[in-house]
Amino acid sequence: MDDAKLWLVERTYTDKGLVSLVYATTDGERYIQKQRSMNMLNHVDVTAAVDADPESLDAVDDEETRERYASEATRMAEQHDPDDAV
Repeated sequence: MDDAKLWLVERTYTDKGLVSLVYATTDGERYIQKQRSMNMLNHVDVTAAVDADPESLDAVDDEETRERYASEATRMAEQHDPDDAV
């Protein structure tokens, strides 16, 4: 099975020096969350999109969250190339 393309929909900074990145499909149905240290982000770009194994994705259960993720993922897909640093 081919990898799924997911777009950055949420970036949250924690008080522990971590950044939580949420990438979602453009339909808002599936997502993946990645944790990165602030230090690591000084050396590695956060890209507009990532490819992920569909079996590693979680389902978005909340309808409001699904709609928000779909809207933001679609906006990112329209405005950015997948490898753009954002």
